[in-house]
Amino acid sequence: MKTIATDKSHGGTQGVYVERSEACDCDMTFAVFVPPQAAAGNLPVLWYLSGLTCTHANVMDKGEYRRLAAELGLIIVCPDTSPRGDHVPDEADNWQFGKGAGFYVDATQPPYSANYRMYSYIVDELPQLLAAEFPVDMDRQGIFGHSMGGHGAITIALKNPDRFGSCSAFAPISHPSVSGWSKPAFLKYLGADEKTWRAYDTCSLIEDGHRFPELLVDQGTADSFLEDGLRPDELRQACEAADINLRLRMQEGYGHSYFFISTFMEDHLRWHAQRLGR
Repeated sequence: MKTIATDKSHGGTQGVYVERSEACDCDMTFAVFVPPQAAAGNLPVLWYLSGLTCTHANVMDKGEYRRLAAELGLIIVCPDTSPRGDHVPDEADNWQFGKGAGFYVDATQPPYSANYRMYSYIVDELPQLLAAEFPVDMDRQGIFGHSMGGHGAITIALKNPDRFGSCSAFAPISHPSVSGWSKPAFLKYLGADEKTWRAYDTCSLIEDGHRFPELLVDQGTADSFLEDGLRPDELRQACEAADINLRLRMQEGYGHSYFFISTFMEDHLRWHAQRLGR
């Protein structure tokens, strides 16, 4: 791990780091905020997964999480959204696929299977590095994210309920197997057999028996991706059928941007802190 930058903020440290990822076969950049309470011992860790076209920097620059994370004593980890590098296959003119659009899956189709292993990177590789290099209590982990990252957060929590004590999302892609902006990516990453897509689809995972105790989801009513891309009503229906406690808040007049995310960031941080024992 190499340190790119560190800056003091609200008594803690906002850092940006890079590691050579075996899962993604490239250098991966990520951000970690460590609050001042870490001087006294290990702290809970909250993973934030970003959306399409984003890097680690979007939420770091615009998410407005540091003040309250410092107050609550939460470590915030912000990974990148895809592999990077000249050797990584991409569709440069397609913002819904390739670099910046890893969808938190492990691709099975060449040439993407060599690099696009974001599920393994987030679930296996980066946590090992985090545990070795930062003052984290790995028994107290939460996960949340936005849009594509909300999809990633909920699917990862559903498949790893013993690891995560809390999960929430801002405007998640709830049913990517049928959504217009994710179905083409699933086809290229995972192949034509749509049964394999179910492992990375929130609604399908719930239908197939995966469970998480409770979810907090905020969704703007003025979000231009609401009906086709995000499909919160389908998430509601899936959770009701499975008796999952979903708190779905439709936020009047809000869109899909970080103006929306930063407005409700405090609510999400407090949600996680309560469930992680802070």
